[in-house]
Amino acid sequence: MSSTDAQGPRPTRIVCILVPRFNMMSVVSLLEPLRIANYLSPSPLYETTFCATDAGEVWASNGMPIRCEGLPEKLNQDDLVLLIGSWGAEHYSDTRLLSWLRRADRQGIRQCAVEMAPYIFARAGLLTGRRATVHWSYLPGFKEVFPDINGQEQLFTSDGRIMTCAGSSAGLDFMLDQIRQNHGDALVGEISDNILHHPVRDSTHSQRKTLGHGLEGLPQNVSTVVELMDQHLVEPLTVPQLAEQVGISQRQLERQFNTAIGCSVVQFGLLLRLQHARVLLISTDLGVREIATASGFNSLSHFAYSFRKCFGRKPREYRQAWPKHKEAPDWPGTLSNYLETLKLKQHGLTPIDEAH
Repeated sequence: MSSTDAQGPRPTRIVCILVPRFNMMSVVSLLEPLRIANYLSPSPLYETTFCATDAGEVWASNGMPIRCEGLPEKLNQDDLVLLIGSWGAEHYSDTRLLSWLRRADRQGIRQCAVEMAPYIFARAGLLTGRRATVHWSYLPGFKEVFPDINGQEQLFTSDGRIMTCAGSSAGLDFMLDQIRQNHGDALVGEISDNILHHPVRDSTHSQRKTLGHGLEGLPQNVSTVVELMDQHLVEPLTVPQLAEQVGISQRQLERQFNTAIGCSVVQFGLLLRLQHARVLLISTDLGVREIATASGFNSLSHFAYSFRKCFGRKPREYRQAWPKHKEAPDWPGTLSNYLETLKLKQHGLTPIDEAH
């Protein structure tokens, strides 16, 4: 929606507020559709300004800076504010920014928090009782810290004038949705052709298609069991219960799971719970014992042993994914690498215990 002045329609202003260590991919994904919309149209439809709590250069997580103005004192009613934050945004709490966001909300300005920035919206009180999303890797921690927010695993949410977006390539779909609302499907189709982005995904589309192993092409029973395990991390279902859910015997499930993924049901379930614990460690202030319980471990010693065996460090040494004194983030261990280790074990090439 563009305002009109004496010279005709005025471009909609996109106010990008950057939080240090923001994700450059999120910025590009959000802004490229706007740039293309401008050159496909007779006159510019959008204009962009970069802002930050403190004017000057703000550095992205990839080491590239963007020069920013200070937070704008005045906003137009048709402005769209994009708050973009990534590493460290889960702990960011500058009161100047929080106050500015609340003031913009009172003025009825549309605002969207991107990737990890919903943590900041939540601290400003903008998400209470609303639907919201963050990048899937932090969603469990987000829901744990803010139980009064309806956390959703999807690309983006629109709850009135307050919106959230998971970031990265989801920014394309979010912004194309905004363009569609203002300028129609035809323009969105042309933009999608230009950026080779097909199909355009809707807001409820899942963020993930894989849990360390491509789920496409897996037997239906196996993919269903993986989804059930992901949904019951706090109180894990037993293998017999999982087999009953998909209507096959335990022996059949184990055979299908081993053939399709390369490990046992128990091994994969353990890894999912450890990944869940890892997110809670870096995104919440919960104690290690509380995190062990929230990740389905009845024994703290078993949790500590399994965590160190999987990730090479003790849980208490993993409270920050990107400490301030380090030049780059540190996220050791991946689902795919762990599954490959399990496959090697099956061939007798490396010793690894199957924890129960």
